[in-house]
Parts: sequence; C-alpha cells; structure tokens
Amino acid sequence: MNVILKAARIIDPENKFHNQVADIKISNGIIEEIGSNIGSAEGFKEITVPNLHVSKGWFDTSVSLGEPGFEDRETIANGLQTAARSGFTGIALQPNTFPVLDNQSQINFVKQKAAGFATSLYPIGALTKNSDGTDLAELFDMKNAGAIAFGDYGKSLDNANLLKVSLQYAQDFNGLIIAFSQDNTIKGKGMVHEGIASTQLGLKGIPSLAEELIIARNLFILEYTGGKLHIPTLSSAKSVELIAAAKAKGLQVTCSVAVHNLVLNDTAIEGFDTRYKVLPPLRSEEDRKALLAGVLDNTIDCITADHNPIDIEHKKMEFDFAKYGTIGLESAFSALQTVLPTPVIVAKLTSGKAIFGLGKNNIAEGQQADITLFDPEGESVFTLENIHSKSKNSAFLGMKTTGKVIGIYNQGKLVLS
Repeated sequence: MNVILKAARIIDPENKFHNQVADIKISNGIIEEIGSNIGSAEGFKEITVPNLHVSKGWFDTSVSLGEPGFEDRETIANGLQTAARSGFTGIALQPNTFPVLDNQSQINFVKQKAAGFATSLYPIGALTKNSDGTDLAELFDMKNAGAIAFGDYGKSLDNANLLKVSLQYAQDFNGLIIAFSQDNTIKGKGMVHEGIASTQLGLKGIPSLAEELIIARNLFILEYTGGKLHIPTLSSAKSVELIAAAKAKGLQVTCSVAVHNLVLNDTAIEGFDTRYKVLPPLRSEEDRKALLAGVLDNTIDCITADHNPIDIEHKKMEFDFAKYGTIGLESAFSALQTVLPTPVIVAKLTSGKAIFGLGKNNIAEGQQADITLFDPEGESVFTLENIHSKSKNSAFLGMKTTGKVIGIYNQGKLVLS
C-alpha cells in the first residue's frame, strides 16, 4: 500500500529528523520522501491523525501464541494481527507450543503460517529437546531454518553443564542462548514474591534469591565459555546489579524486563486475582524501582510484554492451580507511558532487533518502511474492548493508561488500530 503520513513527529535519536514534524511518503514499502507539505498523489492514502508520532518499528523479544497445539489460547494469524494493532512490526515467538519448536520442521511450520502478515514473526528454537532440560535440541539446523535464538521458555536449566556446552557450541554459528533464571529447588512450591503480601495472604513465596543464584551461576559459566547470553525478564534489584557487574567485565550478556514488572508490584495479588500470577512474580516496590533505574541507565537492554495467552479454564481458578502468565501486547505502550518517558520506551521497544541479530530499520529515504505510529498523550482506561487476543488474561484490565497506538506500516502493509 502507498501512503503519506502527514505531520508526523519522528522519534528516533539517530535520525536527522529526530523530534521534527514532517510528512513521510511511502511507495511500495519504501520510504520515498521525507519533508514538509508533501502534496497529495494519485494512488496514495493520506494518514492525518492529531498528534501523530512515528518511530522505528517496535520488536517484542518474548511472545507466546500457542499454535501449534494450543490454538484455543491463540493462533498465529490472530496473534500477528494483535501485535500489529499493538504497534509491533516484529515479534520473537517462544517455542512453548505442542509440539515444542525444537527442530527444523517446526521452525519452518510457524514461519509458513506467518507469511504475508504486516508483523514479522521470528521464531525462537527450544534449547533442549521438548524443552525438558535433558538433551540439546537441533540448534544448528534450526538456525538454518530461521531460528533467531535458543531457549526453553519459562524453564531454567538445572544442568549447568548443558548451558556450558550450548554456549560453546553456539559460538560456531554466532548463536544466541536465552537462559531463564530460577533455582527450582529454592522456588519449591512458591507462587508469588516472598514478602509481606505473600505472608499476609498465606501464599507460598518465591524469594528473589531463586532468580539471583541462577543468574550468578549463568554469568560465571558465560565468563568461562564466552559466547552470547540473553537473560530474559529480570525481576529483582540484585539481578540488575549482577548484570551491571557482568557488563562492566565485558561479557556479551543482554537482558530484558517485562512490562508488568515495571508497572506493578506484589501488592496487586491482594485480591487473589490470578491475572497477576506471573513468572517471575511481581516483586516488591523496591525491586520495581530498581528495574526502572536499570532501564534508565541502560543496564536493562530491552522491554518485553512477555505476552502469554492462557485460556480461561487454566486461569480463572484457585490461585494455587492457575497457570502463570499475562497477555501484554495490547497494553504494553500505554502502560509503560505511566512510568517511563516516551523516548526511553521507544528505545527499549526497538533495541531487541540488534540483540537478536536482525539489524536496524531506519526512517530514511530509500529505506524499507518499518514504522510504528502512536500518540503518547491522552488518558484512558484499559478494558476488554482493547483486547484483541483470543485469551483475556490481562494484568492491566481496569488500569488507567496514557497514550495509544495508532498502527504500523511494515512489509508494504498498513494496519491501523
């Protein structure tokens, strides 16, 4: 589709047009012209929206969709449409499907299902066969099929040697290893953050130590092996300190934080609402503030919605038995706007592409258009009408948010929210 974005404020510090208002003319998916008062042209659709802002397309580093196997939770088709309407031009698909994405044919399957959509899908291959933590999966074959990284979603490797071997092996093809960090023996039967709220509610707690011990272990292994390691969804203040120290040593480590861990704390669980049962858990207000500080000082590289649709049968039940997870694509931007400046949000929603080796998309003449459209102003309440996912397990329902997504332009397609 050919479009002209009228009077768009460009948010991109690396761009000469940064913070300037300009028109952007896009022809057949390529940015043809950026300038003032670009005239109407036959065959071009003009997008005129009050307070229109644009940035490089947002990329989410952790999205679960269910298909294959859990289509009742979400399908690839609806998930990609949801991502597009939420401002994301690219997503990294987690391998927690049935069967697990642990071989070349499964990677090919999800890529074929994702063809033709405005939002690009980049699969993450499972690190171990069936994500059971026993034997390494077919990493090199999956890399050749299009897998951008390797990790077992929401599962920590108990076998430290397996992480060591995977980091050594992946260096042969510049592979990125993802290591979710949680000591399962310390977690035990814990479900929420170990603190005042868990004690008052009588819920078994997960101490921050469960995360921090494994992060420390994994960083020691990385220092020994070399290679590239991504530690997803930090949740504690000490975890941020560990990452900062590792980066100061020059280790090739990156990390992310989930939107809900930046916006909410463990007091949210006081009503026993399972929408707030997530992993890692919502932690203390002190931890939340430390995570925000880690984002602002760039210790934390990127922010993810950690979008995880769960069907109502596995979510609306007793807290002990409900599955972990919240959807987050639709609410990510507007929720973040309540705690962080817009330029920081944009930076952390676009930095993931470089981490996962996908290059940069620039807003410049002659470049392929990969753009997110949004308005950072205006308050609203996040309701069920804002949810496009098949599953409705959002931790942000009823929350006052700021700003809104207008749409995306990518793959030659315009999608408006």
